Amino acid sequence: MSKRVNDVAHPEPLYPSDVIAARLETLADEIAARMSKDFALVAILKGSFVFAADLIRALAAHRLNPDVDFMTLASYGAGTVSSGTVRLLRDVEIAVEGREVLVVDDILDSGRTIAYARHHLLERGATAVRVCVLLDKTADREPQKHADFVGFSCPPAFVVGYGMDHAHKFRGLPFIAILSEE
Repeated sequence: MSKRVNDVAHPEPLYPSDVIAARLETLADEIAARMSKDFALVAILKGSFVFAADLIRALAAHRLNPDVDFMTLASYGAGTVSSGTVRLLRDVEIAVEGREVLVVDDILDSGRTIAYARHHLLERGATAVRVCVLLDKTADREPQKHADFVGFSCPPAFVVGYGMDHAHKFRGLPFIAILSEE
């Protein structure tokens, strides 16, 4: 069920903002226990920007201050189904050679985006690449296409909010919701 606000359908929360905030604290604990103190954090744009910002602040509470940069990878465009091809639109500018890297992404579905980012950063000389995703659709995928840190399981549906969009809409919702067919 969704509500109409200003002639735009607003979906009901799947994960409310308070539940997301609590899980971020736990993720920060897990990351602080497993990552080196001098790691680099690479957020995948655009969908992860809200999650990455909140996670970086949660990590700061653990006295972790990673170098932060961004990669823009695209596979969806304006649709709700991946094109199957990952394109690098913006690369990181910080040096990753000889460093441990934490890739932060919004959602793990087929695993192609994460696999691309991991391979690319290892080619650039990262010593290790770990992955943190907000949502894991737990689809059947190859073993190397996994996340080391996962916020929540996600049903097999298209989700929006908390930075994730559909055709550039719904990024500003403070919660995660399933996009209905309406």
